[in-house]
Amino acid sequence: MPKVEINKDRCKGCGFCLTVCKKGVLAWGNDINGYGVRTVVVNTPDNCIGCGLCAIMCPDVCIELTEVRKN
Repeated sequence: MPKVEINKDRCKGCGFCLTVCKKGVLAWGNDINGYGVRTVVVNTPDNCIGCGLCAIMCPDVCIELTEVRKN
């Protein structure tokens, strides 16, 4: 099962990741970070298929995708 984590402190709110996530995993959050921008949050983690496009598109390397194994 893939797990998406976003480093909100590094996110500059460009939204590139939102444009490539066709499963609706990511969304705009309500938090404002140190840059003064709304950050992206993981909205529906169960929809993630682990394609990694969000992490590839992030120009600031804010998104980490890992595989979580269920025992």
